[in-house]
Amino acid sequence: MHTVKHAIIMAAGKGERLNPVTLDTPKPLVKVNGVRMIDTSIDALHANGINDIYIVTGYMMEEFSVLLEKYPDLHLIPNHYYTEYNNISSLYVAKDVLDLGDLMILDGDLVISNPDIFRPEFERSGYNTIWTEEKTDEWLMQIDDSGTVTSCSRTGGNKGWILLGISRWTAEDAAKLKKYLEYEFDQAENRHLYWDDIVMFQHFDRFSLGYREMKRSDVVEIDSYEELVAADPTYRDYKPHTV
Repeated sequence: MHTVKHAIIMAAGKGERLNPVTLDTPKPLVKVNGVRMIDTSIDALHANGINDIYIVTGYMMEEFSVLLEKYPDLHLIPNHYYTEYNNISSLYVAKDVLDLGDLMILDGDLVISNPDIFRPEFERSGYNTIWTEEKTDEWLMQIDDSGTVTSCSRTGGNKGWILLGISRWTAEDAAKLKKYLEYEFDQAENRHLYWDDIVMFQHFDRFSLGYREMKRSDVVEIDSYEELVAADPTYRDYKPHTV
């Protein structure tokens, strides 16, 4: 059994689909019903005894220093590549964290409603997932009877396991992830990739991934301004401070 002791939160993106709100606030710092999105993840990590947390910042990176007032032990890692490359660059600037041991990697714009989905104990590296019977355009995994991920589709499909932005990695797999990350970024110069492409497509056969099932209600997904308004109607007539 492995136990997560460290976490990397990916928070560098612009969150353009939440415009106009993200014109003056990075998406992870947007409040939903009075609570910043990223706070729900930090609090859930703390509730599970995961206190060594690294946040990769990019867009409006200076705004994230406000988190240190509430969470003084956070580590902020700036990603100066964020406008030029895909989010493989965010994991690249945090690559040394992959040397620390068993860890979790998660997106910074999740709204966590059930902290139990961050349980630190795990047996195999893998992603949190939600089963769907319906057609989806999200990344969709297929899993065999032994609980092993056998394939993933970037374009979705019908019936399968939706890949969510929460994953756990054993120290051994984290070391492999770092090796292939450095190869793709430095040597192959595949800087247009999502970091997940490394394990799901580029070097899939080098990993044997399991999964952690969860319910759709465990996370509130807010991927557009309309979804933000639905979750928090106070944004209906939002006027940005920055034009």
